[in-house]
Amino acid sequence: QVHLVESGGGSVHAGESLRLSCTASGLTDEPYALAWFRQVPGKQREGIICIARVGTLVNDRFKGRFTISRDHPTNAVSLQMDNLTPEDTATYYCAARQKTTCVLNSVSYDSWGQGTHVTVSA
Repeated sequence: QVHLVESGGGSVHAGESLRLSCTASGLTDEPYALAWFRQVPGKQREGIICIARVGTLVNDRFKGRFTISRDHPTNAVSLQMDNLTPEDTATYYCAARQKTTCVLNSVSYDSWGQGTHVTVSA
C-alpha cells in the first residue's frame, strides 16, 4: 500500500517562494507517476503538475511558476512554487498512480497524502 506524506506548507507573503515535499513509501518496482494537486473549500481538487517516466505535465495555469522534481532513491517528490499570490492559498496534496504517464485529473490517482496547507498573504 502506497503511503504519501506531504510537508513544507506554511504561511508566506505574496511574491515569496515555498517548496513542498512529499515522501512516498510502499512503492513497488513498477513505475509510478507522482503529482501535486490543490484544493480550496467549495472547489474541486485542481491538478498542478505531474512527473512520470515519460516526462512531466504542467497545468498551463502554473507554467513558469511551479516546478516539480523527483528523487528516485528516496522516492521523494518536491513542488517548487515561486512568485506566490493570495490565490495560491490552498491545501496541497501529493498523489500517486501506477502508470508511466501523467494526467492531471484527480480520479486517475488512487493514493493520496493527507495534504499540507499553504497560506499566502498580500
